[in-house]
Amino acid sequence: MRILIAPDKFKGSLTAAEAAAAIAEGALRVYPEAEAIQFPVADGGEGTLEAAVAAGYEERLNAVVGPILAPIGAAWAIRKDAFGGVTAVIETAQASGLAHMEPTPANALRAHSYGCGQLIAAALDAGATEIVLGVGGSAMSDGGSGALRALGLKPVDAAGNVVPLGGGSLGDVAAVDLSGLDPRLAAVKFRIAVDVQNPLYGPDGAAHVFGAQKGADEEAVEVLDAGLRNWASVLRQATGRDVNVPGAGAAGGFPASFLALSNASLEGGFELVAGLTGLAAKLVDADLVITGEGSLDSQSLTGKAPIALADAARELGIPVIMVAGRILVTPEDLERHGVVAAAQLLDVAPSAADAIANAAKYLAWATSQVLEGA
Repeated sequence: MRILIAPDKFKGSLTAAEAAAAIAEGALRVYPEAEAIQFPVADGGEGTLEAAVAAGYEERLNAVVGPILAPIGAAWAIRKDAFGGVTAVIETAQASGLAHMEPTPANALRAHSYGCGQLIAAALDAGATEIVLGVGGSAMSDGGSGALRALGLKPVDAAGNVVPLGGGSLGDVAAVDLSGLDPRLAAVKFRIAVDVQNPLYGPDGAAHVFGAQKGADEEAVEVLDAGLRNWASVLRQATGRDVNVPGAGAAGGFPASFLALSNASLEGGFELVAGLTGLAAKLVDADLVITGEGSLDSQSLTGKAPIALADAARELGIPVIMVAGRILVTPEDLERHGVVAAAQLLDVAPSAADAIANAAKYLAWATSQVLEGA
């Protein structure tokens, strides 16, 4: 029996690769003769880089400017294909993630994506012909302006002065100077993985929906939203492109600048990563799929990696078992996605704190139990 073990991360406890190893341990206790294929998955947010590296991409590390100017080390990955193409995988969270910044109103206004642009420059230097951008876990609400500034863009105010970095300054931008923009941007394809449909600005836009989790108070949210609205107007004047489209509000509006100034497309995160890593080929050969994540909740049902994988397996007639830290949806919800059995760590751990602290042990245990009962 071929068991495809393809979990997402258990946030705060296990990476996707660590979760896959624990699930494999539990599965092989019950089916010691099975072939357990470990294949970490992601939906385009945090964990995308890890999934790419697990699938054979070469990991690299660069020193970049963090979201509030402190220098940090940021990883990315690259792979050459047999036809001469070179694909790079970059996560905004690596260079410009919320983990690198205290979420305060002041920092929410200052945070920028300059470091992401530095990673893109490194990928271009390495010969990338395609760049995949995973945009989860970001600190900034700067519309991607910081990243493009690292690649030569100059946003200027009415007096012709370059405006400071950060979403809080976007309202002062009167025009953009494109003369120094890296010409290699025109030759590379950007594929941006998004799992939300929020527009760039407005009540459902980046600032109003996601600003608070980045430290923005009500006043900062209004400043950021007005700045993103102005940034969209400036980009429209410069390029003729409307960037206030569904999905542009992901990662503080990060896709907007690339939609205006490069050859970029927005794609569903799971499908993009699955194609990138070769998951589809592994799935076709599987007899059983085991997947999961830290918290399986209503948001998971909107297309997060484990449910998207379950849907793909169901279409092929492959049964799916779900193992999660906690499960906050009904058995009927899961059954509609082809899940035949499910278990949560809270069923086998004496407490939530213990489940988090010893997640690998309980994940292996829960996997064994659900397989024995399935």
